[in-house]
Amino acid sequence: MAVSMKIAYLIITYLIGSIPFGYVIGKLFGKDVTKEGSGNIGATNVTRTIGKKAGALVLVLDLLKGFLPVFFAKNYFHFEPKFIGLVAVMAVIGHCFSIFMKFKGGKGVATGFGVLIALSAKVALITFILWLGVFLATGYVSLASIIATSFSWVMLGIIEQNLYYTWAALIISLIIVMKHSSNIERLMKGTESRFIYK
Repeated sequence: MAVSMKIAYLIITYLIGSIPFGYVIGKLFGKDVTKEGSGNIGATNVTRTIGKKAGALVLVLDLLKGFLPVFFAKNYFHFEPKFIGLVAVMAVIGHCFSIFMKFKGGKGVATGFGVLIALSAKVALITFILWLGVFLATGYVSLASIIATSFSWVMLGIIEQNLYYTWAALIISLIIVMKHSSNIERLMKGTESRFIYK
């Protein structure tokens, strides 16, 4: 495919990733989620401030933002792995640094997981099991997300043995951990809010 078409695909991927579903759905419910709870537009804060159904909807939509561009790049357009990896990173950048939110955004967990499903369903399943285990053991969504994403690129490298996918997953992991910097600080201070209580 021509270079111009690839550039267009990356731009479209970024714009799709930039759609702030959490903010939009919050407004539909008469709330500005950026000013409530943690101030994040992700599914966790939407669940806390609006409810489970709204949170689940945001989770699915944010996941699809990562899954669909990578899935089509890989299985429909049959791009080379190097470009697919770039698409994967661009989807998460769009979510985390949305042009529609003045280059602010969510923390990238759901969108990153959608990317991971498209790259390797097997690795995505292992990552989810790890996330669920940490979450149920501690009650912290943030800690589960940080640990799971930190291991996802390692597992992708071992199982898929695709250098470009692995590098993409590593970059995504670094972005997600960086976006959780305030959570990490609160976890260290013992002031982080649990999603579930033991």
